[in-house]
Formats: sequence, C-alpha cells, structure tokens
Amino acid sequence: MSDGAYSYSLTTFSPSGKLLQIEHALEAVNHGNSSLGIKATNGVVLAAAKKLAPLVDETSIERISNITHNVGAVFSGLSPDFRVILKKARKNAEKYRLKFGEEPSAKVVATYIGSLMQEYTQAGGVRPMGCSVLVAGFDHKHHVGELYQIDPSGSFWSWKATAIGQDSLTTKAFLEKRFRADMEIDDAIHTAILTVKETYDGVLTENGIDIAIVGERQTGQGDSAKVTPIEFKRLSVEEIKAYMAENE
Repeated sequence: MSDGAYSYSLTTFSPSGKLLQIEHALEAVNHGNSSLGIKATNGVVLAAAKKLAPLVDETSIERISNITHNVGAVFSGLSPDFRVILKKARKNAEKYRLKFGEEPSAKVVATYIGSLMQEYTQAGGVRPMGCSVLVAGFDHKHHVGELYQIDPSGSFWSWKATAIGQDSLTTKAFLEKRFRADMEIDDAIHTAILTVKETYDGVLTENGIDIAIVGERQTGQGDSAKVTPIEFKRLSVEEIKAYMAENE
C-alpha cells in the first residue's frame, strides 16, 4: 500500500517508516513567515518577518512572545497552534518556579515544549502542531546565551544561529556567511535585520519585522566596569527604526 493511503492516519507509521502528518506539519511551517535566532557573546537575538495585508493594524501582530522574564520564543507556521504552546509553556514555567524557587532555563522550556509537541504526534484524535518554535534565553550565572529550535515532531536542537519558515534554506545560507562567534547583541541585531531583508517580499520597514533580545550589557572599563542583565524584551518600533537607519 502506498504512503498516500496512510496520509490521514494521524498516529500510524507508513510502510516506509514515516509519520506523514509530521511532514504535512512541516509544510505548514515552511509556508509561515520566516523567523530566525542568533546567539551573540552577550545575549541572543530573535527576529521575525511580519507580512501584513494593507488594512491590518500592524501593532496588533506579535510574532515574538516572552515565556518567562528571561526566556522567549518566536514561531513560524500556524499562530493558533503557537498560542496553545505558549499558554502551556507559561503555565509549566510557573509550576517550575513554585517547585524549585527559580526561573526555568531556556533548555528546560525547550524540553517541555518538545515533549508537548511529541505528545501530539501519537495521541488519538489530535494532529501534530503546525508550527516550529525558536526558544531563546540567557544564563546570567555563567554568562551564556541559549538558542533552541523545536519542530512539530518534538525534536529540538541547540543552535548558534538558525532560521525557520519560508525561505529557511536561503536564510540559513545567508546566516552562515554573516555569523561571527565574537559578535555582540548590537551586531547580531544588525545581522538579523539584513537577513530578514534578504528574503523579504517588498520593502522592509520597521513595521515589517519583530525583534527581541535577552542577555547583558557591560558599561564602563576596568574597575568601574558593570554588567547589567537584560531581561527578555521586544524592541519598540522606534528602536528598530534606529537600527535600520544604521544599516543604510
């Protein structure tokens, strides 16, 4: 029997060993707006393209969301599915905080989201999640950024820089050329803007991109040097506009 005969069986392997509904879910991801993440020496940057219809209020569209004060996520694919993941991830983070007395790390959050998405691949009466998610956080104790990609199958990996959604292969190729291990947050923001602009359909403006950062900044030199933590935050339209002006 061909694989096609199994394509509507959500929890059954095809004769070739594939779960075809996961492949269909990945197609939904590949039709979603592009998103990317870049790990810098002092933080992590998430960015996402926003392609809007002419009369849509751009301020109502948020591609990037926080999960805790220090961990956030961006998605490509079906936004309703991401809302379910986001709600459950926030609730689980609160349980973790109450149990252990500390914020969960990005790895803890990514592990939970991966387990949640995997459950949707083997439970009767449901379908796999139609989105991939990038989770970013920063370990202020060890001064290390964390960036994870979680796919509809529940698999997740740690990345230095990666992209999901439309034109992800082209975007990854561009990131490979631009990424430097010694770049700081500001450099990573500029790289993110240039990368989104590379595959953006039309003229990219400050309203066509979401950017968020998490990490730390150092001010002063020598004995007067001070490290200030940056909680996960979305950049304002004005801040994005300023960065884009520097790129011109």
